[in-house]
Amino acid sequence: MPNLATWIREKDEKWFQPFFDKHPDIRICDARKGAVALEEMDGLLLTGGSDIAPEFLRQEIVDPSVLDKDVDLARDRWEFEAIAKILTRGRPILAICKGLQVFNVALGGTLKLDIKGHNLSEQKDHDVQPLRNDRAARHRFAQVNSSHHQAIDRLADGCEVEAWCATDDIIEQIRLRDYPFALAVQYHPERGKIYDALFDDFFSRVREFAKSLNRSIAQ
Repeated sequence: MPNLATWIREKDEKWFQPFFDKHPDIRICDARKGAVALEEMDGLLLTGGSDIAPEFLRQEIVDPSVLDKDVDLARDRWEFEAIAKILTRGRPILAICKGLQVFNVALGGTLKLDIKGHNLSEQKDHDVQPLRNDRAARHRFAQVNSSHHQAIDRLADGCEVEAWCATDDIIEQIRLRDYPFALAVQYHPERGKIYDALFDDFFSRVREFAKSLNRSIAQ
């Protein structure tokens, strides 16, 4: 059975469970609930959450007051370690909202620490934010739900932008170049009904990686 590593807040479980239920053959290993053996994982799902703790940011923090006070050091430590280990093994990665920000910082990028117009109530659960998409992107959405107050500033080396907010060019989707599958989105596909193909693609990659690993062991 393929193993998927993640860290999901309790309040977000209800959003992800329907997608997990569609893929019962994949074991979900939530690090919030217990230790996860990363060397045994076949993929990594990075989800939404509070701001990254200041000690993990690779930039000057001019105004600390804009950052969340309820940071989760244990989670940040685990996610940065998980990214490093999963990348060295070529496992598929899907990063969502805070996950995109952690992914970008882990690879050497920086963040805009407080932006306006992307945390409105109507954007949280409704696909109303228009996107401008790169034609080469495998997953393209005309409008998305997007609820965040931070965003990518300097894009990490090796990453390519696949989608921007159509009104202000805030980065909403990136991928890691020359890597089997590492997609990061600023919006919340777990909260919408139009994103099934994105999750199906990711879970199929996890499944295929596990199969390829089993084949190589058998040989």
